[in-house]
Amino acid sequence: MALDLAILTAMRGRHRLVRAVLASIAISAGGIGFTALVPVGSALAQEQKPAGNTVRPAIGTPIQAALDLLKRRRGKDALAQVHEADAVADKTPYEAYLIERVRGQVEAAAGHASSAARAFEATAASSAISRGERLQFLAAAAGQYYMAKDYGKVAELTARYFKDGGSDKAMRTLHVQALYLSHDYARAAREMLADVQAEEAAGKIPTEAQLQLLTDSYQKQKDQKGYANALEKLLAYYPKRDYWLNAVYGVAGRAGISDRLARDLARLKLATGTMQTMNEYMEAAQLSLQAGYPAEAKKIIDQGYAAKLLGTGAEAERHQRLKDMAARNLAADSKTLGQDDAQLATSKDGSLLVSTGFNYVLNGSADKGLEMMERGVRMGGGKHADDARLHLGYAYYLAGRKQKAMQVLKSIHGSNGPSALARLWIIHLGQGS
Repeated sequence: MALDLAILTAMRGRHRLVRAVLASIAISAGGIGFTALVPVGSALAQEQKPAGNTVRPAIGTPIQAALDLLKRRRGKDALAQVHEADAVADKTPYEAYLIERVRGQVEAAAGHASSAARAFEATAASSAISRGERLQFLAAAAGQYYMAKDYGKVAELTARYFKDGGSDKAMRTLHVQALYLSHDYARAAREMLADVQAEEAAGKIPTEAQLQLLTDSYQKQKDQKGYANALEKLLAYYPKRDYWLNAVYGVAGRAGISDRLARDLARLKLATGTMQTMNEYMEAAQLSLQAGYPAEAKKIIDQGYAAKLLGTGAEAERHQRLKDMAARNLAADSKTLGQDDAQLATSKDGSLLVSTGFNYVLNGSADKGLEMMERGVRMGGGKHADDARLHLGYAYYLAGRKQKAMQVLKSIHGSNGPSALARLWIIHLGQGS
């Protein structure tokens, strides 16, 4: 399940990223505005150029004709005029520059991405071009190479673009995307992580496309830690259900999430709306009953019925039996809860205080239960101290004390199972839940 969801999210993210980049960067004749860069009509003679740069009629006439033909969407005839101009011998650097500049526009309009890219790259390399135009044509060449799927050239030209002083963020994304599509996932992740961190340091929110690419780059490397961290950023800024599914089920498959945390994982699924199947509801309810929390089991079962995953189909009778068992256990628990309070008052067993206090919270006695749990955590919480703090944070959440819940959850450090769950809880609570 987790792998399928990861692949689904990665594919969706990659497609959205490509569309976003191609929409924001000028990669075609229309996009980069060549009608302004390459003059039409009488404007050719008026174009500003360095002193001494002139265009002979043998070249200027067919070049102007090519522009006029292109304007009338006669691309094949326009290209023939470009070839005529190119056939003139002893071209000056400026004449060669104009020919390549128009050739690129004509080839791009015709959908000949590779030819357009080469022409734009040659234009950008000309000594006759200004710095600003060089950056525009480097961007245009990179865009055309991208369309031609020559990702190595895209990475090369986008790197040159930034070295020469370019600053378009769409070009930066295109650069990293080219590294990704060249299967250089490690470098793509490093470059994109630097961009994300720079955005955050400037108080800005990284784009969803950036975070999707970062997440997918780590996934392709099978870098579990990097993938989890990137996915948490994606969740924090763009809390979509697909990302929550991927994060929650990804945590379920990670090393360090042992069977003892199955109840904690189910609680997170319920809170984030990512519990999906009848078996998940049944298993979660049964685990709560086995732990001695019938109030929690009843709540899970009720939610399963509300979601129409329990109480219907061939297993409906089985669901009803579990529901009846939870009701009986809750009635019995209500009668016995508090019988051991005197003994617990002097208990040195932190885990017993945490579990009993948690049961009080589940049964509506939040203040008493939280005080007991706090005392148990101060004693060390038993064998698994981080588990105890995770339960305390969840108990504060149930009691409606979100800020205190976040404070407790933030005290869980490391890379173990409880810390992974705590980080997701912090993201969830930070989104107003």
